[in-house]
Amino acid sequence: MKFTAEQIAGILEGEVVGNPYAEVYKLSKIEEGTEGSLTFLANPKYLNHIYTTQATITIVNNTFIPEGELTTTLIKVEDAYLSFSKLLEFYDQAKKENKTGIEQPSFISESAKYGENFYLGNFSYIAENVILGKNVKIYPNCFIGENVIIGDNVSIFAGAKIHSETQIGNNCNIYSGAVIGADGFGFAPNPDGTFSKIPQIGNVVLEDNVDVGANTTIDKATMGSTIVRKGVKLDNQIQIGHNVEIGENTVVAAQTGIAGSTKIGKNGMIGGQVGIAGHLSIGNNVRIQAQSGVGRNIKDNEIIQGSPTFGYNDFNKSYVHFKNLPKIVLEIEELKKQILNQKNGKNG
Repeated sequence: MKFTAEQIAGILEGEVVGNPYAEVYKLSKIEEGTEGSLTFLANPKYLNHIYTTQATITIVNNTFIPEGELTTTLIKVEDAYLSFSKLLEFYDQAKKENKTGIEQPSFISESAKYGENFYLGNFSYIAENVILGKNVKIYPNCFIGENVIIGDNVSIFAGAKIHSETQIGNNCNIYSGAVIGADGFGFAPNPDGTFSKIPQIGNVVLEDNVDVGANTTIDKATMGSTIVRKGVKLDNQIQIGHNVEIGENTVVAAQTGIAGSTKIGKNGMIGGQVGIAGHLSIGNNVRIQAQSGVGRNIKDNEIIQGSPTFGYNDFNKSYVHFKNLPKIVLEIEELKKQILNQKNGKNG
């Protein structure tokens, strides 16, 4: 698929400086640009590469003024980084839209319904009473359980599992190996020390514009719903327990674990390897730094770090002393000796 500089500028609402008919058919880093490739310049650290790149077209900020000769055609935009991201999304969507039809072997229940431009990859399984919207793409080796409802423009990548009763909104991406709607971790202790499983009869609800990363798991509720609100972005290898609720436009980085029944507010940012205990309330606009352990309720707008967590600024001040603890201990021991010697001298 080829695009001209003029066509790309139209998509990005940018201005062409150079050949408007220059064509590209691939993407590249600016330092690795070759003929026929499109790249961008946003970070000043890479400024020198624009004078040597072989990329046919380069997206730059409106403020860019060349200080040397260029061989690449420029497209000037308000924000080069965001514009290039927009093109990546456009390119990715164009590839997805080319995928249609039902590959074999695969299985679709007679009671399942799907909209136009549907794609189903090899070895995938769609169970009874499933409802799929328009432009749904289900890649090979996926499982869609009974009574699942999926909205429009949803992509479910290879090997993902969507268990029964799950509801997924519009414009969502579920990446490879994700498991949505498996049983929550619920067991009741018995007098003899064994455990009996508590039935998990709820479901998972993903609202619109949610991304679920590869190998991330979202457990269904014991009763009611585990809810991921609109605009939430989940990284790879995250565990979300039963009856958790994550507020809209919150982002969660890899290897985070959120225990059951915790409620997280909107517009939050949660770093990698964070552990959040169950039955907590995390406010809106909260920032949790990587590798933090959260065991208490958090108010709106807090920035926290540590395990157990406390205020980010307090953590940074305390950390100065944490790393100097061996030296501080030696100084204290020396002071104790001096005080003891002074006492012994007086007593003598």
